[in-house]
Amino acid sequence: MKRQIAALGLFVFALVTPGCNQAPPPAPDTREADAKAIRDNEESWNKDYVTKDASKLILHYTNDATLMGPGMPASHGKLAIEKVLKEMVSDPALTLKFTPSRIEVARSGDIAFTEGSYTMTMTNPATKKPMTDKGSYVTVYQKAPDGSWKAASDIATSEAPPMPPPDKK
Repeated sequence: MKRQIAALGLFVFALVTPGCNQAPPPAPDTREADAKAIRDNEESWNKDYVTKDASKLILHYTNDATLMGPGMPASHGKLAIEKVLKEMVSDPALTLKFTPSRIEVARSGDIAFTEGSYTMTMTNPATKKPMTDKGSYVTVYQKAPDGSWKAASDIATSEAPPMPPPDKK
């Protein structure tokens, strides 16, 4: 009888043990849906620039985000970025349109990036006349707990050549 109980115990152990050692099933691949959500987010972001509402624009960033734009120092954190955005949208000539040419989402589904091109018109501080700039951008996104995507690092670089230093006479 003891042998039968021992054999039954080993049989049950053999059935249960493999289930304990197996890795959980892989998470579903949501990269395609995430890329669409990011594309939709960038379309919404473009519309927010049309409204020139800095309180809407800042919602696209994480709390500890970094914004790096042409001709300006990097801004770190939402408060610093909001200050830059308020100054930008106060310019009556401001228009900004950006379009992604590439969207990549990590297999983990928690980080992604876009890269693309932008066209921006704003008032030239020296001439006080509107000027148009074109360039490229990269935005690194993090997925927020609510499932939305927020920019953690937003970097733009102008295609215009650097301005030569003024002549000192």
